[in-house]
Amino acid sequence: KRPVGEREIDALVQRVEADLLAQGTPEVASSAIGETVLRHLKELDQVAYIRFASVYREFADLDDLRREVEG
Repeated sequence: KRPVGEREIDALVQRVEADLLAQGTPEVASSAIGETVLRHLKELDQVAYIRFASVYREFADLDDLRREVEG
């Protein structure tokens, strides 16, 4: 529901996939997937990044959110 087009989303998915494939391992930890998604999402849409990070990193309170934004 963010103002991000389908092409931008497809490009983000391709970049995430390329990064993970570049690791050259047959298995990728879910934490590596999450961190890679976070990194690329931050470049694309900061609100979407914060939303994803709040769930992925399990923010417990406003201080957790504040630390993420400041970092």
